[in-house]
Amino acid sequence: MEPIGDAQAFVSAAREAALTKPILVIKAGRSEAAAKAAASHTGALSGSDEVLDAAFRRCGVLRVSSIADLFYMAEVLGRQPRPAGNRLTIVTNAGGPAVLAADALVAGGGQLAQLTEPTVEALNALLPPHWSHNNPVDVLGDADAERYARAIEIVARDPASDGLLVVLTPQGMTRPAQVAELVKDAARPASKPILSSFMGGADVELGNDILNRAGIPTFRFPDTAARVFNYMARFSEDLKALYETPVAVGDNVPSYPAEAAAILESARSRGRTLLTESESKQMLAADGIPTVRTEVALNETEAVRWAGEIGYPVVLKLHSETVTHKSDVGGVHLNLKSEGEVGAAWQAVSGVTGFDGATVQPMAKLDGYELILGASVDPQFGPVLLFGSGGRLVEVCKDRALGLPPLNSTLAQRLMERTRIFRALLGVRGRGPVDLQALQGLLLRFSRLVVEQRWIQEIDINPLLVSETSQLALDARVLIYEAGTPVTGLPRTAIRPYPSRYVKETSMKDGEPVIVRPIRPEDEPLMAHFHSTLSDQSVYFRYFHYINLTQRVSHERLTRICFNDYDRQMALVAEAGGEILGAARFTRLRATQSAEFAMVVIDRCQRRGLGQLLLGQLVDVARREGLESLTGETLPENRPMIGLARKLGFEAQKDLEEGTVKLF
Repeated sequence: MEPIGDAQAFVSAAREAALTKPILVIKAGRSEAAAKAAASHTGALSGSDEVLDAAFRRCGVLRVSSIADLFYMAEVLGRQPRPAGNRLTIVTNAGGPAVLAADALVAGGGQLAQLTEPTVEALNALLPPHWSHNNPVDVLGDADAERYARAIEIVARDPASDGLLVVLTPQGMTRPAQVAELVKDAARPASKPILSSFMGGADVELGNDILNRAGIPTFRFPDTAARVFNYMARFSEDLKALYETPVAVGDNVPSYPAEAAAILESARSRGRTLLTESESKQMLAADGIPTVRTEVALNETEAVRWAGEIGYPVVLKLHSETVTHKSDVGGVHLNLKSEGEVGAAWQAVSGVTGFDGATVQPMAKLDGYELILGASVDPQFGPVLLFGSGGRLVEVCKDRALGLPPLNSTLAQRLMERTRIFRALLGVRGRGPVDLQALQGLLLRFSRLVVEQRWIQEIDINPLLVSETSQLALDARVLIYEAGTPVTGLPRTAIRPYPSRYVKETSMKDGEPVIVRPIRPEDEPLMAHFHSTLSDQSVYFRYFHYINLTQRVSHERLTRICFNDYDRQMALVAEAGGEILGAARFTRLRATQSAEFAMVVIDRCQRRGLGQLLLGQLVDVARREGLESLTGETLPENRPMIGLARKLGFEAQKDLEEGTVKLF
């Protein structure tokens, strides 16, 4: 791949295809850098190549770094199952090559599987007393084919292992072809990937041929095989994260998007592109993100008064509509403990170019971790989120991970896990773990802010102070687009966010209130319960044949139902009391302005007006999405559905060949 082209279309197509088959990419032009001048730390840290990695990860695309790896991965993903994790077991008859493979594995993010006690006991009974007693499993240089095969059978059954690498070097007792014949049979029952590296050129050629014909990929060098396994594990993890059912994070923190929008509009109306620190924190607070108290002083007397009211020690910072990095110009004074120190700090900052006053804040106790949370706009993929270690050395340490909004709880967790600081957040050196669920909620609110307030060009919270019990934004910067920028020129997210404008509160004929809204990934448990309430007749009318409940509620199937690409399909559900009562969806037909629809309502809500509400809302959404036609299909005996469709303006026509009724 060279240029991406239409990034939104690419991401949309890739996310759909990734469910069916692997997509491998090698991208030319890795060295392209983002613009160096940036108002926020986030803008300076996020580079286009890192953004590309984040985009590929978000849509289930595996990026490789060399042409050789492209072919390796095409082979292994086409011939072997994906690993459930990144734990590899190595079986070898030579210590050196296995250690090289282990080094490559760990350096690439994988880990050696820890052998379980039953596995060790079984290997003790099989192998000579001086075997390695660890992973890599060294079956020793005198191992014959039978010993190899039995060792592989044992470790392949170990639940603590996600994959197996068989390493062989020609030695006195070694018969590579015999080993290969038995290895292919020993590995066959395993539901985990098996890779091999028979080293020795012509001496192992026949063995490699046997393994290749059996579908077991072979590699000349064991470190190459370890690198390939890491690719497989990363690909599997990305797909798992992409379609893992997120947990609905409880968030009772109120949000006031109109207040945030008003702050941005006020600055734009005065021709400004940079919010002050005070304005930035007000906007964060409007979205439910906790901020440190910040008071603006326009003279020294006010600064002293605010310091006394807040309580010493305090922090005094430059208040400016033009200066963004205040510490670079001597505009930050910490730990001020008296009126005299506040007065001296005021005199110091008042001489800084761009001085418009000062802010006074309480001196936060740094009993926690300093993080950075930000967003900037990539020319191709639009808004990009950044999370990592914060503080003054943020651009030096560069411990960060990038992700595309919008986030859900699973994606927020994966974003945090890709940083080194995450290990500390779990608890280290006597400190307890931070409240990760609360931090997830904060990331979700920040993601929502970035998606909703499209006038934001760059934003970061640095530092975001987190501890076992709290999260607090100590500093914030926001850069916005110029007032003359047309709305059509504002960037879109690469992945369409939840279309909340289609949420509608209504009621059925008997007055029972319901909410009709677009489906969400978090709805998978509700959809499983919904299917458990459907009668056989309702299932037959919806699918034209009977599908048992186990099939209908499988994760793989519900993934396609609940994880909607709202640009390609739209599913609406009717919800009341935490239960889904009905579902309707349309799916766009490729390269047209048409879509096909289907719907089903639980039996106890049929003939109560719910079907009319759902289908009517679906038709309205289709119009607002620019569709020109909506068609459906039902069985002739499903008279209520035919009558409902006609009531809403559809025509019905029998298809004698298919034995169905077309609705259009």
